Amino acid sequence: MKTLGLIGGTSWHSTMAYYKMINEGVGAVIGTQGNPELIIYSINIEIMREQDRDKINAKYLEVSRKLMLAGAEAILICANTPHMVYDFVQPKIGVPILHIADAIGMEAQRLGLKKLALLGNRPTMTGSFIPEVLKDKYGIETLIPESHCIAQAHTYVSEELTRGKFTDKARQFFKSQIELLKARGADGVILGCTELPLLLDASDADIPTLPTTDLHAQMAIDFILDASKQG
Repeated sequence: MKTLGLIGGTSWHSTMAYYKMINEGVGAVIGTQGNPELIIYSINIEIMREQDRDKINAKYLEVSRKLMLAGAEAILICANTPHMVYDFVQPKIGVPILHIADAIGMEAQRLGLKKLALLGNRPTMTGSFIPEVLKDKYGIETLIPESHCIAQAHTYVSEELTRGKFTDKARQFFKSQIELLKARGADGVILGCTELPLLLDASDADIPTLPTTDLHAQMAIDFILDASKQG
């Protein structure tokens, strides 16, 4: 088995979900007598709330190098939004970062999906780090909510979900966004916040849901068990 470095803390709730899924997934293959070697660095989420891009880039590079020196053979960022650092960090380290957009793209291709709604916080929905990978590598278009809804979604994610608060009001809001985006042509929906699958499940939408936490964790499991599958 390969050793994987995890960068968590944004939020710690999602980091726990990743850790549980990875251990359970590997255990389902190798048996419960053992478990994968994981190196976890949990950063303080306040660095993301400050929205200082240079500071965020520097922190993720620092942590990635520490994990690599500690023996990590790949890096997994346990959240969607911090993948904004990928283009800055990846060229400066000697191990691969397993990109969350690749996990999404491979599943969308498997399901035959061509146009995906993207839900999450503002940086995830308006940033290029997921849509560009999906378009350039997988030929998949992404749709995001209307601008005033983006602000509301960001508030729910930053002030509730990442703080462990899951309300019916937030659930109904995101369900309504799925319906609106479906009406605009979405044939699937990316749950692009690692807490969204904790709020919603497949029964909350009548189009396929792509929970990034689950898909990314499976990508990690595949790497740990057979790194050759990740190239």
